[in-house]
Amino acid sequence: AAGAPKPLPSSGPKSLREMPHPLATSNSEEMGPALTPSPDLLLPRSIADKDLSLPNGTPVDTSSPASSSSLLNRLQLDDDLDGETRDLFVTVDDPKKHVCTMETYITYRVTTKTTRAEFDLPEYSVRRRYQDFDWLRNKLEESQPTHLIPPLPEKFVVKGVVDRFSEEFVETRRKALDKFLKRITDHPVLSFNEHFNVFLTAKDLNAYKKQGMALLSKMGESVKYVTGGYKLRSRPLEFAAIGEYLDTFSLKLGTIDRIAQRIIKEQLEYLVELREYGPVYSTWGGLEVELSEPLEGVSACVGNCCTALEELSEDMTEDFLPVLREYILYSESMKNVLKKRDQVQAEYEAKLEAVALKKEDRPKVPTDVEKCQDRVECFNADLKADMERWQNNKRQDFRQLLMGMADKNIQYYEKCLTAWESIIPLLQDKPETK
Repeated sequence: AAGAPKPLPSSGPKSLREMPHPLATSNSEEMGPALTPSPDLLLPRSIADKDLSLPNGTPVDTSSPASSSSLLNRLQLDDDLDGETRDLFVTVDDPKKHVCTMETYITYRVTTKTTRAEFDLPEYSVRRRYQDFDWLRNKLEESQPTHLIPPLPEKFVVKGVVDRFSEEFVETRRKALDKFLKRITDHPVLSFNEHFNVFLTAKDLNAYKKQGMALLSKMGESVKYVTGGYKLRSRPLEFAAIGEYLDTFSLKLGTIDRIAQRIIKEQLEYLVELREYGPVYSTWGGLEVELSEPLEGVSACVGNCCTALEELSEDMTEDFLPVLREYILYSESMKNVLKKRDQVQAEYEAKLEAVALKKEDRPKVPTDVEKCQDRVECFNADLKADMERWQNNKRQDFRQLLMGMADKNIQYYEKCLTAWESIIPLLQDKPETK
């Protein structure tokens, strides 16, 4: 089994009832600045309500579906991403293990296809290791401080718990790295970043890594070196609401993450017992000829239930948990951008106070104050745009995640039901043959 990731702690001034529910959905056209309040944050509607419907208005039949796919047939994903014409496609695949005298590591093939004029060729293929992805993310944070940078999967794993060279772990990481690059590719600003271009095209990335701070933008430098001596008097209400929402969202996801890990752990412990349980019936059947057929049937039935449970646990570990982890890390990234925005606003407020204290009349506001004001406005606009984009992605990702989880559970119970129903004729026919 793959190792379960550890939940992050969460840490923000609006009533919680005025905040949107972390898993709530709404029409993308009514999103506004991604701050649409939901009155049911901590008071979810009872499942016993008579009239249930999906966010798109489709009524839900609460009776058991006829088959495992019927639920998916009733649901429609109506919150697709912007229908923009794409001119940049990036994929991460083909992981390879490299064994050197000093270290052992995995590299991944990064393939790029594009029609953008910023690229010299229409297609590139390079190999990158995890630390190269980490370099890219750090550079994006430095050069685009006003934007939300997608998170990377955690680098460190607990030795003895997770084998970082196992096929399962490598594949889970490959998927996460692929999603990381696709998030950047879909962003209207980050996808044009020069560091991203270098990451996708350079055969030797080490030469660019040595350049250090040389390619930093002026905006990045100005924000990077803002001192921590300024204290924000009050965060604007809309950004206070974002901070409150992120705290609640990460807290709820952290709880779901911990419970899901416990469920998977208990499933795996149950699976161990189940694997020992089935063969006992087969051994028993070998001792009693008349009962051998039904007992072998029970043994085969338990074996089929083992296989179904193993598949369900793998789906939870490989598909469900990574999405939770990504969005917990995402919320932490958004909090960091929010803190940077607060620092710049605090600097702006301090400069305004300094100007106001001076007695002489000034015909206009000093240039450095105007520049600081521009940075605040830039942060505000970029942060709100990225928050809305993030909310759109979140709605689609969680809808697909929960629909997939529902379908996998339905399939699991259908397989168990089929297995147990298959032995009923054996048990019923046996007395008639005497």
